Amino acid sequence: MSKKQWGMAVLSCASLLLTACTVVDLDANGKPIIPPDPHAKASYSNQTPQQVVEENWDSKVMAAASSHALDWTTLQEKSRTVKAGSSESVFVKASGQVTAFDNSNACERTLTMTINGAPVTVQLGPVIRSNAIRDAAGFNFEDFTNQVQFAQLTKALNRHAVQQLPAVDNSWNGKKVNVVLAVTLQHEGIQDAVALTLKPEAP
Repeated sequence: MSKKQWGMAVLSCASLLLTACTVVDLDANGKPIIPPDPHAKASYSNQTPQQVVEENWDSKVMAAASSHALDWTTLQEKSRTVKAGSSESVFVKASGQVTAFDNSNACERTLTMTINGAPVTVQLGPVIRSNAIRDAAGFNFEDFTNQVQFAQLTKALNRHAVQQLPAVDNSWNGKKVNVVLAVTLQHEGIQDAVALTLKPEAP
């Protein structure tokens, strides 16, 4: 190989190396910043439950409640398809009249509403005993470290939901209210309902 040919070969190799390299930004510690893979599976194992809630409340919970919420008639029809002994959680939008506010247990307040002629008990917290928000929003156990973290997510979601609600008291009795609920269905009925939004209609 002549010197000219050798030089051309070296230049070609150098050119290939340069074009194959991708410049990667470094963080404050000098470590490369790898952009997230848009096709990668979601994983929350390195986040606290509160961080998961803060990052996903609007984009995952409220977005799903807004775009996929059932109306009450469809909810009732769906409950008939749930197999006996199993359950399913969904979001629902409805309106109804408040018939009772129960504050006898300050930790587990409830609002009873009549929706489509049937009484529905809505949990207001601050303690919520339900996985409805977590399951209706589509969080999966496989994306978390263990069952403990998954259970902690439920509590964090429920706490956040309670914080978004308006103050409710006995003055709500008799009012017509528009609601968005996370509901856990059993065969032919509702196991529990948790409020995401409560908005009294204008008198």
